[in-house]
Amino acid sequence: MLSANGCRIAPNTYWTRTKRPPSKRSVRDQELKREIARVHGENLDVYGADKVWTQLNREGLRVARCTIERLMREMGLCGVRRGRRYKVTTHPDLRQHRPADLVERNFTAPAPNRLWVADLERHEALPNPAVVKGHRLRLVAASR
Repeated sequence: MLSANGCRIAPNTYWTRTKRPPSKRSVRDQELKREIARVHGENLDVYGADKVWTQLNREGLRVARCTIERLMREMGLCGVRRGRRYKVTTHPDLRQHRPADLVERNFTAPAPNRLWVADLERHEALPNPAVVKGHRLRLVAASR
């Protein structure tokens, strides 16, 4: 990258870097990755960073929680979340007639300005209930 932009790099810099032993942090990270994988696997792959950190500290391996989080992110490991991941705010009445789906749930347009989608909401909490057509947070029209 640097040499492509005209910066000169001495060949000795490259060879010095390749012969340099790995840093203490990278050596410790490799050891910790083995331990993290072991604890995560022993607990059915459900432990997150907080519980892995707690277990390693119980075993006498002192390590910072942010280090565990960073290494688990690098390794692609994550814990399992309990319960529902989203909150249901509306319950549709299945007996009611549904309007026709004019876009057939296909929100991809083949070219610009080929498919326009609008969002209509009725806000009952306002002093004057209004039907608001909005694009993001910008008010386009309101009526009573």
